[in-house]
Amino acid sequence: MAPSTPPPPFRPLRLDHIVLRVRDPGAMAAFYCRVLGCAVERRQDEIGLVQLRAGQSLIDLVDVAGKLGREGGAAPGREGRNMDHLCLRVAPFDRGAIEAHLRDHGVRLGEFGARYGAEGEGPSQYLFDPEGNLVELKGPPAPPPAGAASATTAEGRR
Repeated sequence: MAPSTPPPPFRPLRLDHIVLRVRDPGAMAAFYCRVLGCAVERRQDEIGLVQLRAGQSLIDLVDVAGKLGREGGAAPGREGRNMDHLCLRVAPFDRGAIEAHLRDHGVRLGEFGARYGAEGEGPSQYLFDPEGNLVELKGPPAPPPAGAASATTAEGRR
């Protein structure tokens, strides 16, 4: 039998921050603040970093032409992206209001659907930021089907 591996001396709580390497930090900060409701929390212009508050997390924008950005190589483009996507849990989740708000800001919408996230499966709207990064707006988990709550509760006690 293989020796057991001790658990880490910590437990993950949530995403702390995500870092996007960007070509136009001004346009990206405007998008994340005006369209998605984030707020500029901190700027470090000498290294090309803008940090945006997104609830309990941060979205860091690193200018690819700045000190930090030059260390990361070429800017992201069609042939190479920063990541697959980032997801923001939003409330309330009113699909019609969200779509209207995004369209009013000229945002390119992606697919709508039910997707699994940190809280379970729930409504989800994909969209694209000004530099083509895929962003997901995630709603609350769907309530369990009738009769499933007792089974889930019973399993949770095991």
